Amino acid sequence: MNWCILIPIAIGVICALLGYLLGQSIARDENNQIDVSVYKSRIAQLESDLAKSKTHLNVQSILFDADAAKAVFGKKIKENDLTIIEGIGPKIQELFHNLDIKTWKALSECSVAKCQTILDSGGSRYKMHRPDTWPEQAKMAYHGKWNALLDWQQELHGGM
Repeated sequence: MNWCILIPIAIGVICALLGYLLGQSIARDENNQIDVSVYKSRIAQLESDLAKSKTHLNVQSILFDADAAKAVFGKKIKENDLTIIEGIGPKIQELFHNLDIKTWKALSECSVAKCQTILDSGGSRYKMHRPDTWPEQAKMAYHGKWNALLDWQQELHGGM
């Protein structure tokens, strides 16, 4: 057999095979990119729908009972007054309000670390405060568990 003819044919077959495999690889990558963009688009749409539903609902699921709070604490309690939390005074409440934490629910959803970061942002005058119990106290206030909150607060000193 003539080697002069077989070598170019073998090279041609190898090149064709490599070209085919490369083409398949590129097509697969393009299909994956299309799939990813479709999913990213769908996620963005779902996030948008969720944000819209939150603003339309904006319903407080737990009703504040000022009379029940007053009966336990012996003074008028305003809804979402963060100073009801042991260890939070007007200045600390202002720090939290400045960072859009204005409700018991919002404070209850904060981590202790985030509370500490907020305190740290106020400077050295807030160093002595410890927010270890603030989110849990806020949760009790949000849920109207006034007796349990007062009992716990009588054991605390400055929020700890």
